[in-house]
Amino acid sequence: MGIQPDLETATSKLSIRGYLNLPVPPKEELVSEIKRLKKEKNAVLLAHYYQNKEIQELADYLGDSLYLAKAAAKAEADMIVFAGVHFMAETAKIINPTKKVVLPDLKAGCSLADSCPPTDFKKFKELHPDAIVVTYINCSADIKALSDIVCTSSNAIKVIESIPKDQKIIFAPDKNLGRYLIKETGRDLILWDGACIVHEAFSFEKIITLFKEHPKAKFIAHPESESQVLDVAHYVGSTSGLLNFVQEDDANEYIVATEAGILHEMQKRAPNKTFIPAPVEDDTCACSECAFMKLNTLEKLYLCLEHELPEILLDEELMIKARLPIERMLELG
Repeated sequence: MGIQPDLETATSKLSIRGYLNLPVPPKEELVSEIKRLKKEKNAVLLAHYYQNKEIQELADYLGDSLYLAKAAAKAEADMIVFAGVHFMAETAKIINPTKKVVLPDLKAGCSLADSCPPTDFKKFKELHPDAIVVTYINCSADIKALSDIVCTSSNAIKVIESIPKDQKIIFAPDKNLGRYLIKETGRDLILWDGACIVHEAFSFEKIITLFKEHPKAKFIAHPESESQVLDVAHYVGSTSGLLNFVQEDDANEYIVATEAGILHEMQKRAPNKTFIPAPVEDDTCACSECAFMKLNTLEKLYLCLEHELPEILLDEELMIKARLPIERMLELG
């Protein structure tokens, strides 16, 4: 179950650790070499907004989880290189079971996905046998296989509202997004107690202080953030929602509460505006960054393309079970 490197065939007897220690071209040649390999191997690069800006600039498809799931579903390339975290690469493999899907660093996990162990969630689900299970896409293939429908932060409200009002709903794994959905839809959701450490790192007190320093700034936040943070936001939205807001809104300055990688794309789309990362509790960090997302580097991306490793390999039966709730989400648009 989950991501399994095939150490006998895919690595040609080379360990994953050994593969990461292979030589790479000089830094000034990396970008051109990555472009060459993409073309040579008919590979498509999908990258999340939370990646390093150098990887974002190389992406064939750059977006949030919903956009990338749709891009993966339409991919015609021979190989999908997913610059993101493992649940994203798993989703691409589930949608494209016959294609090779690779991830630059196999250790690029997700604190939110890890907060929902399959064995525990199965027991939780059994406590509510008459409930439909809606899971946030930020979960493992095993959790998706236990679900009725998947959602992203972009379409979560739409998914919840598509379900009859008298139907009980389990929502997992993000309790903060779940609380936001309860507030927005008026539904009484049964919440799994999971969260993203990146979005829970924001300091409410420091945000209020920053407000005073920038009185004309608007505060915008991702719904994975804690309720007290969302309560003071001028706008709450998905990653793509935040991007659209700063382009269309008339303010010139924004305090942004989500993973700091998004600021690169915001600055590109609205070059005359100012974007300030929301402060976190940790005094050693200026902003909230996902350490897992940042494991992917240009060097690892090159090695991933050159050696087609690490490959995402999932059990066929698991993929069939996990594909249905994803397809239900995609059918909703």
